[in-house]
Amino acid sequence: MGNQMTEMLKGTLEGIVLAILSVRPAYGYEITARLREQGFADIVEGTVYALLVRIEQRGLVDVEKVPSEKGPPRKVYSLNAAGREQLAEFWGTWSFLAERIEQLHDAHTQGEK
Repeated sequence: MGNQMTEMLKGTLEGIVLAILSVRPAYGYEITARLREQGFADIVEGTVYALLVRIEQRGLVDVEKVPSEKGPPRKVYSLNAAGREQLAEFWGTWSFLAERIEQLHDAHTQGEK
């Protein structure tokens, strides 16, 4: 992944993970796998786990320990009311930024003709 993509992803990854959890609860590896399915192939598990710790500490998710066939119990994360509120704010901010960026892109494209 290019440096510009990496930097942009840093600012949006929390919202992306909250969006994934809004569909259904998941544990860290599942979240990483879903991100990769969505085309974020270079996401590493360590990045996702660090983000999960932060959103748990901020009270945006509920955590349930579920037994695993292999090894220790898994922490399954589910979006709670505070997380849904944060996700709604993320989508609002995303829409605002996307509209402005699209306007700039259109103006740039028109200027090139």
